[in-house]
Amino acid sequence: MRLFTWMTIILFSPIDSFSQIVDKVEGPIEFVYDSSKEYDLKAFVFMPSDISPNSSFPAMAIFHGGGWSIGEASWSFSLAKKYASKGIVAIAVQYRLSDQKGITPLDAMEDARNAIIWIRENFKELHINRDKVAAYGWSAGAHLAACSAVFYSSSNDKAVNSIPNALLLVSPALSITNDDWFKQLLMDESEAIDCSPAENLRENMPPSIIVVGRDDSVTPLYESKLYHQNMLKYENDSYLHVYDNVGHLFTPSGQPDDGYPNPDKEVQAKAYNELDNFLKELKYINE
Repeated sequence: MRLFTWMTIILFSPIDSFSQIVDKVEGPIEFVYDSSKEYDLKAFVFMPSDISPNSSFPAMAIFHGGGWSIGEASWSFSLAKKYASKGIVAIAVQYRLSDQKGITPLDAMEDARNAIIWIRENFKELHINRDKVAAYGWSAGAHLAACSAVFYSSSNDKAVNSIPNALLLVSPALSITNDDWFKQLLMDESEAIDCSPAENLRENMPPSIIVVGRDDSVTPLYESKLYHQNMLKYENDSYLHVYDNVGHLFTPSGQPDDGYPNPDKEVQAKAYNELDNFLKELKYINE
C-alpha cells in the first residue's frame, strides 16, 4: 500500500455513525501495561457503569489503524465507550509506531501480544473474565489483533498467553506478503510472509468475524477471503461479511478509498450490527 493511503485513512474514526453513546461508563482509566520500552505503553480502560467488587465482565482490546506508523489509542475511545455501555470492559491499546529508523511492525506485534497478556494477568483488578478476552482492530490494527493469536506468546511463567478468545476484524490487513509499505517498514528485520496472518493459520484459532467492502483497494478483499478460507480449512469458526458498492472502511465505490474515508452510513451500520451479533452469539453482550 502507498504511504499516502496509510497516512490519510487513519484520520477516520470507524465509529462515526454512533452519535449517541451511553454516558454511564467509567473511564478512561489509564494504566501502563509495559514500562520496559523507551517509553511507557498505556492501556486506556473503559468499564461498565455497574462495576462492583465481585464483577466479572468480558473484555475487549481495541487496536487502532494507521498503517503501523501513525495513530493513537484515543481514536478507539468512542468505540470503547460503546462496548463498555454494552457490558464489556473495553481497552484502547497504545502500541509502538513504525518510524523507519528502528521501530518496525514487529514491535507493534509484540506490543499487541503483551497487551493481551497484561489484560489476562490483571483480570481481578480489571473485573474481567480472562477466558473472554476479544481483540478488535481496523485496517492495520486488525493485523495486530490477528497477529496476537497467530504469532502468539506467553507470560514468563507460561501460565497466560496472548491468544484472544475472539477476533473482530474491520477492513483488515490480513495478507501482507505483497504489501510494499509493510515491507519498507520492516527494514529487512523479517520476511513479510512471517508476519502475515492469513498464511500462518492453524487449528484451534479463536473464532473470527471479518467485515469488509468488496471494492476495498487498501486492504483488498482477497486478503480477507484467504484468511477466511484458511480458517475453515483448519476447521476454525470464521465469518466473512462482504459489502457491495463500498471500499475501505465502507467508503462508497466510485470515491477514492485510499484518502480520507467517507463511509456509507447504512452499510457501516449493517457491518457493526454483524459484529454485535457475533458478540451476542459468544455471550459477550446480551442485548
